[in-house]
Amino acid sequence: MDPSTRTEIEAAVFRQLRDHLQEHTEVQNLDLMNLAGFCRNCLSKWYLAEAQERGVEITDPEARELVYGMPYEEWKARYQK
Repeated sequence: MDPSTRTEIEAAVFRQLRDHLQEHTEVQNLDLMNLAGFCRNCLSKWYLAEAQERGVEITDPEARELVYGMPYEEWKARYQK
């Protein structure tokens, strides 16, 4: 597999995971952390780190909003138990 195709597939898988987590707000971050060893916050931190490594200016709140699909504080107020 060529590197470009691999990157496209990995990006598509990330988008599917992100979209799934945005749709399934009943899945709590603590549950994800306990079961999978990562949560939405981890995804946003990884996103932020990769963006910064590539010279893309993005803030932590912006990275979280990309993962959560809304501002983190709003998601927390709506869905966090």
